[in-house]
Amino acid sequence: MSRTRIKICGLTREADVDEAVDAGADALGFVLYERSARHVPLARAIELAGRLPPFVTPVLLFVNATPQSLRSASEALPQALLQFHGDETPAQCDSADRPYLRAARMAPGFDLLDFAAEFAGAQALLLDTHVDGYGGSGKVFDWSLIPPSVPLPVVLSGGLNPANVTEGVLAVRPWAVDVSSGVEIGKGLKSGPLMRRFCKAVREADARLAAL
Repeated sequence: MSRTRIKICGLTREADVDEAVDAGADALGFVLYERSARHVPLARAIELAGRLPPFVTPVLLFVNATPQSLRSASEALPQALLQFHGDETPAQCDSADRPYLRAARMAPGFDLLDFAAEFAGAQALLLDTHVDGYGGSGKVFDWSLIPPSVPLPVVLSGGLNPANVTEGVLAVRPWAVDVSSGVEIGKGLKSGPLMRRFCKAVREADARLAAL
């Protein structure tokens, strides 16, 4: 059993970046969607990502961005993973010519296997709760909606926090987990203690799985 990777998303402050790395995050997400309360301009994302040590991956989150915006961001942060969270088609995602995550908004009736086949070029599928509009809901979706065998790595998202992420890892056994509001004291303002508790809870779940 490989360990579950941890992505913390929506960072806006230097101190939060440093504490997230210290807590054990594998990837940090920077939101380039202007309508998000956690939005940072590309120049700011570059500054924050510059604090990351080797082997901690910056992730740039887009919602229906223009091709020029994607090119600019990719050229400015060539080491970043892209995350598409809008209505992007497979062709639009693939045209970025960069490794990417594709968000899937989970709801009854949504066919994740068809979605996975459609976005076969993705590095992984990030499973989030369906909401009107775009962005995270801070709410947990019904994990039983996830098919038992998904052909791409799964990143479990949607309402995770230090209190429920152990259960999520044990139930879903995802390749990675993603958290934003669950480790915040305000929109875009992360809590060091909550991030550490979250990462510790993931490691506890990994230990329990390894013991099975």
